[in-house]
Amino acid sequence: MSEPSDRRRNIRIQVPVLARVEGEGALEIHARDGHIQHLCLRIFEPPRYFEKFLEGRGWEEIPDIVARICGICPVAYQMSAVQAVEQAFAVQPSRWVRDGRRLLYCGEWLQSHALHIHLLALPDFLGFDNAIAMAAEHPDTVRRGLGLQQLGNDLIRMFGGRSVHPVGVRVGGFHRAPAQADIQALRSRIQAALKDAEDLVTFTAALPLPADEQTFVSVSLRHEEEYPMNGGRIVSDRGLDISPEDYEAHFEEYHQPHSTALYSRLHGQPYLVGPLARLNLNHDRLSPRSREALSATGLTLPSRNMFHSLIARAVELLEALVEADRLLADHAPPDSPWSEVTPRESEGIGCTEAPRGLLWHRYRLDAAGRVISARIVPPTAQNQGRMEADLRHSLEHFGLDQNDESLKLRGEMVIRNYDPCISCATHFLKVRVTRA
Repeated sequence: MSEPSDRRRNIRIQVPVLARVEGEGALEIHARDGHIQHLCLRIFEPPRYFEKFLEGRGWEEIPDIVARICGICPVAYQMSAVQAVEQAFAVQPSRWVRDGRRLLYCGEWLQSHALHIHLLALPDFLGFDNAIAMAAEHPDTVRRGLGLQQLGNDLIRMFGGRSVHPVGVRVGGFHRAPAQADIQALRSRIQAALKDAEDLVTFTAALPLPADEQTFVSVSLRHEEEYPMNGGRIVSDRGLDISPEDYEAHFEEYHQPHSTALYSRLHGQPYLVGPLARLNLNHDRLSPRSREALSATGLTLPSRNMFHSLIARAVELLEALVEADRLLADHAPPDSPWSEVTPRESEGIGCTEAPRGLLWHRYRLDAAGRVISARIVPPTAQNQGRMEADLRHSLEHFGLDQNDESLKLRGEMVIRNYDPCISCATHFLKVRVTRA
């Protein structure tokens, strides 16, 4: 990459990232006269070939394989996968299975949002380098976050057998049903946590979040009745309204030379998926309790400030608890925790809402149910182009004349709004700024 010609007015910022969860990345910026001339967010993760690993595998293996794609949101990958295979085999899960899957998803949203809010994002706004340092002065805040995260993990474990890479999911349903005594005990803990979740919404809305309005396209699922998790049509705030089967007619993945991560665009433009996009498009689908908590914050929707993603996560955390309480109240032991499955040669598509946004799967299967081909489009990759556009806008708005440490922190904060996998390490960035 060539340097701009006038070096006396250039700024070059390199932000290397060592990711704790997966991959490596670096933010590279060339600026002139207070404006960014070139920006790219490099991702250096080696190809992991999960789609190729699936080829030739039997349909029974798919849920456990895709759960290994992410240690933070394995449920999302399982839910999109089983939807796709069940569509291919014309399987209709029972009402109990559908409710159990929504409960499982509630657990994942709960643990993921609690982790992000309390351990990744709050240190930015409370003036600490990391959550360990923050805990010394805000022990109750950290304790609340860890408690909510543990509750989410326990909900996942109840249906999934374990909280990380759960093994309880199968095409057609679950391998086993939880004991009714375990259901009631967990419901009591969920009810006790509702007040903490309401307080968290108020707490996040009172933080000194930067005012950084910008234009972007919001994309998410939208369900006829529910706040979207594991079903619905794909919609945008620009008039898109399609079934998941029509995804490839409107969205495309493409390569950029500076990144091994695929980018996505909708009708040629980057777009946003995730909590803020979901809230922008579905706040009317929230439960009354969550709507009341949201209304008390004074947040106007749709929001065009990505820093409001923190409030959106808190609202969704509360919604996950409210929904889990509702579903557990109506829980009754099933006659069978799964439906019978007969493989056939076909293709199926599944689309759900991971904590980080839209997750789309497509599988082609042969007559024995072996995978011929697989395509998986994760939310972090879909947000890649939007993250770069946001970094360009936000850093210019912040001011490129700020000192190196301030520019470093603002770049980290912008990336953390999207909660990509690399964000787990961005409290430990090393930055080099060269001005000539």
